[in-house]
Amino acid sequence: MARIGIVRERPGETRVAASPTTVGKIGALGYDVVVETGAGAASSFPDAAYTAAGATIATRDEAWATDVVLSVAAPTDAEIALLHPGATLIGILSPALSPDLLAALAARGVTALAMDAVPRISRAQSMDVLSSMANIAGYRAVVEAANEFGRFFTGQVTAAGKVPPAKVLVAGAGVAGLAAIGAASSLGAIVRATDPRPEVADQVASIGGAYLEVVVPDEQKEVSADGYAKATSAAYDAAAAKLYSDQAADVDIVITTALIPGRAAPRLLTAADVAAMKPGSVIVDMAAGHGGNVEGSVAGERVVTANGVVILGYTDLAGRLPQQASQLYGTNLLNLLTLLTPGKDGTLTIDDGDVVQRAVTVTRDGAVTWPPPPVQVSAAPTTPNTDAAASAPAPKKGMSASAKAALIVAGIAALFVVCAVAPAPLPQHFLVLTLSVVIGFYVIGKVAHALHTPLMSVTNAISGIIVVGAMSQIVVPNPVVQILAGVAVLLASINIFGGFAVTRRMLAMFQKGNDK
Repeated sequence: MARIGIVRERPGETRVAASPTTVGKIGALGYDVVVETGAGAASSFPDAAYTAAGATIATRDEAWATDVVLSVAAPTDAEIALLHPGATLIGILSPALSPDLLAALAARGVTALAMDAVPRISRAQSMDVLSSMANIAGYRAVVEAANEFGRFFTGQVTAAGKVPPAKVLVAGAGVAGLAAIGAASSLGAIVRATDPRPEVADQVASIGGAYLEVVVPDEQKEVSADGYAKATSAAYDAAAAKLYSDQAADVDIVITTALIPGRAAPRLLTAADVAAMKPGSVIVDMAAGHGGNVEGSVAGERVVTANGVVILGYTDLAGRLPQQASQLYGTNLLNLLTLLTPGKDGTLTIDDGDVVQRAVTVTRDGAVTWPPPPVQVSAAPTTPNTDAAASAPAPKKGMSASAKAALIVAGIAALFVVCAVAPAPLPQHFLVLTLSVVIGFYVIGKVAHALHTPLMSVTNAISGIIVVGAMSQIVVPNPVVQILAGVAVLLASINIFGGFAVTRRMLAMFQKGNDK
């Protein structure tokens, strides 16, 4: 059984790598959990809560000497010296920006897993620390802006006069940007958003924002292939600069979130743009720690310009909600440990053949394994190869229009023949059946996929009516009618019970494992 250590973070870091809730679940994977004294104090998690969850409280040296060490921030040189060779360290390591750290960990013989290197693919979403922390940071950015802003966000009409709503511009509609848009919109502000990825326009609109498109004549719009923004063209940058200048003079609050992986943050607002803003306006530069989107912002500092504009360059926005951030971060770590412990026997196993495990492993067996092989993911529709399409055989064509028309005419003729020959009341019933089939085909065929579950409930109700009708006919002293009624009861019952079974399975997907 391996021992997992939860260490206390350095001063200034309010988060902790595991909450008492996640510690209990880590123990259920077969690990012996050791928590450094006071590790959760800044997140309002007392040592007694960890003890109640099954952990052991230990000293700093004991926590760092465990087989697996969980942390938030990257370790210092002194902390690396506390790790024993062969240990595993899991934390936010910024591998692309920290080659010296990776070299030191490899030289110590430590296997290091970087939580901020989780690939952005569907099955890794539950481990995506960057998204979890960005969601919190985007929300907190609005809270910080509201604290600095001297007026209401929402518009009001009072006896003392009318108060206009605040205007908020969010630059970048990633996870942090969307969280900021939703928070500002819920407070009643008029929210506008920009992003070089056109596919986010619907997401912005769905949470109450207005998407401002940067129009570049004769330039093809590119859809993001992995969910991240890419470097833009010179023509786009010029058009975007004009848009930002116009918006800066009009809005009250600007929140910038623009980051490009592996590069310095792009400059969105110049000093002239800031000087054109109204006194009392607020800017939150969420990219201040990576060079800044706003000229004049300082990482970790609050700056007030000569014209009275407040620029916040805080880099610890997620840490300003420490309990929530620690809970989400701990859950991300728990999901990774669950993947690395398939036997739930307290044995951590890294499978290099798994793209997620390979991507987060940055050092192993004394060597630096960063960067990993590229993961082929795409959020964009695939573009067909024109050459291959030209050489491929022509697809089979469907039924021609004349053949369809002939079948329709034949069907109508057959309907009239049946109605003319069959004894009453079969013609009326057959006519109703035929019209029901036609109407049902066109109605159900046009239903969107998102409405299939409510449609299933409707079909269950219809099947219930069929069962009642068939049961009323099964007593008719006619063998043919009885057989048909019995078949109707059987088929309708299968449809009803099958529908409920499928609905139950779908609902179970949204329930926690311990829910009754």
